[in-house]
Amino acid sequence: MEPKISKATAEEKERAKTWPIWEKEESDFPWTYDEEELCYIIEGEVDVTNEEGKSFKFKKGDFVVFPKGMRCKWHVKKPVKKYYSFR
Repeated sequence: MEPKISKATAEEKERAKTWPIWEKEESDFPWTYDEEELCYIIEGEVDVTNEEGKSFKFKKGDFVVFPKGMRCKWHVKKPVKKYYSFR
């Protein structure tokens, strides 16, 4: 499974402002998505590696959609702050 990463549109940025904010310091940790997650990256830089070993990079200004069931490892390279929403 792979996340979908794109530059956030003006509409996505506005919609995201109504979502909760999550923050994390530089760190490494495993994660499994029990639900699809949408997120807009406000600050930071992250590398995520999926179960197949493929790496995905995203940073400030990106809009990311993680599919339900995705298992990965997060490597927070610069402290991250994001708006997020599960659906």
